[in-house]
Amino acid sequence: MPAQAGYEGRPLSPPMPQPKPVIILVEPQMAENIGMAARAMANFGLSEMRLVAPRGGWPKKGARAAASGAVHVLDQATLHPTVREAIADLHFVLATTARERGQMKRVYGPREALLEAQRRLEGGERVGILFGRERIGLANDEVSLADAILTFPVDPKFPSVNLAQAVLLVSYEWSQLASGGALPFSERPQSPSASRATLLSFFDYLESALDAVEFYPPDKRPVMTRNMRDIFLRRELTEQDVRSLRGALRALIEGRSRRGTRPRTGENG
Repeated sequence: MPAQAGYEGRPLSPPMPQPKPVIILVEPQMAENIGMAARAMANFGLSEMRLVAPRGGWPKKGARAAASGAVHVLDQATLHPTVREAIADLHFVLATTARERGQMKRVYGPREALLEAQRRLEGGERVGILFGRERIGLANDEVSLADAILTFPVDPKFPSVNLAQAVLLVSYEWSQLASGGALPFSERPQSPSASRATLLSFFDYLESALDAVEFYPPDKRPVMTRNMRDIFLRRELTEQDVRSLRGALRALIEGRSRRGTRPRTGENG
């Protein structure tokens, strides 16, 4: 497809990519957690990972397998010796922690933190989110380098969150904000909703068939008829639904007629 022409026939520039937060893992120990963090980022549209002095060096064996296809995040990850160097080009930094640090910092939940991050990114700032070591998290001195704390509303009796899970929670909240909560697909019926005429015709056919086999007790027919109509109306049937139901009912009637049998009379259908 040719490029769309802009003013005076010049091609329009492609839209600028949306700025996104940087995910910074501080001294991660397990290759699997790095890989799963990359997978979580890719699931929700984040791609820039920075690694601060990962234990055992980098690359770590097993990270790519744990990434389950999100290897582009790992391939583009940058390595930094200290937190100071990893955040040097950023303007706003969030430090994730599960416990109070007594540092007089603003404390955000995931949604509030990502809203603030989004606001700053839209203003041209660069934003990073620090995640600490699997066993002990971030050191107090590392938290002191951040502008604010991001914490999760977990059960205080069990506040520890796995590193990759923490990245997943943050990435999900970012995706919700960036996409407006839009789902990637929907399973809307391809057939239009059944018209009232289609439904009334089906009800007439059904009730006539039930009358023919003396299904309704004479004194209960009006109530049972209304109740049965409500059963179908609650389902919000499509035109195809009604055709399928009517065809199934016809097959039952014609099949029983050929066998010379009929269903027993009931009261509840």
